[in-house]
Amino acid sequence: MQLKNTEKLENSYVSLTIEVEPAELEKAKDKAFKKEGRKIQVPGFRKGKAPRMLIERMYGDIFFEDALNLIFPDLMDQAVEQAGVKPVGRPEVDFGEDAPKGGAVLIVKVAVEPDVTLGEYKGLTAEKAEVKVLKKEIKEEIERLAKRMARVETVERAAKKGDIVTIDFEGSIDGVPFSGGAAQNHNLELGSGSFIPGFEDQLIGCAAGDEKDVVVTFPEDYNAEELKGKEAVFKCMVHAVKQTILPEMDDEFAKDVSETADTMEDLEKEISERLNQTRSDAAERELEEKLLDQVIESMQAEIPEVMYETEASNQMNDFAYRIQMQGVSIEQYVQMNGMDMRSFRDAFRPQAERQVKVRLALNKIAELENIEITKEDIEAEYSRLCDNYGMEDEQLRSMLSESVITSDLKITRALTILKDNAKIKKISRRKKAEAEAAETETGTETESENEE
Repeated sequence: MQLKNTEKLENSYVSLTIEVEPAELEKAKDKAFKKEGRKIQVPGFRKGKAPRMLIERMYGDIFFEDALNLIFPDLMDQAVEQAGVKPVGRPEVDFGEDAPKGGAVLIVKVAVEPDVTLGEYKGLTAEKAEVKVLKKEIKEEIERLAKRMARVETVERAAKKGDIVTIDFEGSIDGVPFSGGAAQNHNLELGSGSFIPGFEDQLIGCAAGDEKDVVVTFPEDYNAEELKGKEAVFKCMVHAVKQTILPEMDDEFAKDVSETADTMEDLEKEISERLNQTRSDAAERELEEKLLDQVIESMQAEIPEVMYETEASNQMNDFAYRIQMQGVSIEQYVQMNGMDMRSFRDAFRPQAERQVKVRLALNKIAELENIEITKEDIEAEYSRLCDNYGMEDEQLRSMLSESVITSDLKITRALTILKDNAKIKKISRRKKAEAEAAETETGTETESENEE
């Protein structure tokens, strides 16, 4: 094989002119004959026993295409290595002219990873929220755990906020029932906010056996277009009132809800550490996002469409797999959310575009910083992943190649370089919340102005 020419095309495509030498093609034809010749019947010979020369004399150069299909993957690997490009899509193949006798010339057009030019990626500035866990937050988490351990008992009294009522209900608008507005023996916690605003409050004071007409107005932003802003009447029948009885929050409770705590003090410390770690991780991810946003904003690259489409497909397939593991097909999920497959796929496009840009940017940083991954680095990462996922080494290696591990490690180290060289300003949670609230208000005002 000879790479005769490499031509850069628009939108990060290249054209590769590959010459297949006669000896190489002849060898491939012989392999194709051994594989496919057994299927060919020639008069005077048992099926599959005719010599190749005789078959070609009768039917022409019939092993040519099969031969090229056999060797094309190797030809392509050699060509892209010599050209110094990384394909990101399926190649388009045509035949060129002036092929040597007994050989072939292939013109291969393929999308490749684009050339990337970065702006300044060192010395970037970003804010990072300080992490702090308040006593009241620890208390709220303990109360949440207590609710999970609570028992429910039926009571003979009027319902109060926090009680659970078992009800039948049927909703109507102007006396006409509407789809999805009825249920039987539904358990509703009063004060949970799970129903339309005002619905739960009107059931406070009801007892088992009571009937109640609950009148509510659907919000203007309700997800069903035909119900937005409409007044509805729900005829409700209360079957039972139940109260939630929380356990005593003592040392025994601490042992019940934790595998490591022996006392309430232990439990409070454990919760504090967990919340702190969760928030620290979230703050770190948010910082990374801010820095990466700045990097990709100044990045220049002609990114081929196929890279976005491939990433969107990967994200969609991963989501579909996780949904199916919960017993819901992707078709059911799409239908339940009032979407079609096209709009469902389009929902992944923005994140897919960002992910492609981030990966290209970090790979470019790794290149500029001359990041090298050693064999020891790869082995250490395999060991870490085996411990994290409880997998055998051989099983993990069958799923993740060394090239994937190497690529991931380079990206991780490039991100570390980005953060290590950034100017980070720490802000309190209160200031962060105020800034986010102000940003939300500004966005709302802008939307209103646009509507006007």
